[in-house]
Amino acid sequence: MSTAPRFDSVQCLSPAGLHRMAYVEWGDPHNPRVLVCAHGLTRLGRDFDRLARALAEHYRVVCPDVVGRGRSDWLREPMHYVVPQYVADMVTLIARLNAQSVHWVGTSMGGLIGISLAGLADSPVSRLVINDVGPRLDAAALTRIGSYVGQPIRFATLDEAIDYVSAVAAPFGLRTREEWHEITEPALRRDGDHWVLHYDPLIAVPFGAVTPQAAAAGEAAMWRLYDSIRCPTLITRGAESDLLSRKTAGEMTHRGPHARLIEFSGVGHAPMFFHDDQISVVRDFLLQG
Repeated sequence: MSTAPRFDSVQCLSPAGLHRMAYVEWGDPHNPRVLVCAHGLTRLGRDFDRLARALAEHYRVVCPDVVGRGRSDWLREPMHYVVPQYVADMVTLIARLNAQSVHWVGTSMGGLIGISLAGLADSPVSRLVINDVGPRLDAAALTRIGSYVGQPIRFATLDEAIDYVSAVAAPFGLRTREEWHEITEPALRRDGDHWVLHYDPLIAVPFGAVTPQAAAAGEAAMWRLYDSIRCPTLITRGAESDLLSRKTAGEMTHRGPHARLIEFSGVGHAPMFFHDDQISVVRDFLLQG
């Protein structure tokens, strides 16, 4: 079986009209066992290349570029860059895949999408990995992320872009220049004689518009969804994460699906499933069911 990725897209709907969500797919396209991997706020589906290759023997692995990122369209209305829209897009994707159920790996924002989908009645998610995120998000990390998301940054060279990404994403815990190159190059596009990050800068608009009252309401809603999850759930956490506190992660093991928690030392927000110790944890959990 070929381990080469395949590229496709699916048409989705927002209140402002139609948009295209791109995805990369690995493994046998006829395999009824489907794994969806959803990335973080400013990232894209190619972040999961290593995990997908490791699991392609067992799954049809599908890694979407959430709308506004990667090869996907940008939304006409930036205030639609919110989790409910992303969940709706994923329901459309799952229907396109003709999957009766899916396993889910979600990093950061992708984990919130997973919680939101898995917490719905009659959810198609039958096994869930939540990577370094939870219903309660620590304010310091949100401030850190807000300091760079959507900034109009241009790079004269690929090396300059790698320097930038390896600095702002240092908590990912990647170990070599080659690894930083691996996650940076797919996340860039040419703009004239420069490189720019391959996401719509306006994804920062709803992120920056959240009031304390809205944040509290959003947290309460996310806890309700989390408490409704009935499928086996694993939480992976960077031991030095500034987004998912150890206290919140511990609370998640005692309510809702009573998730299992595994921490990775030497990593902050968020583990990237680049190395064998992290990949094996996810593989072993998913293949139990």
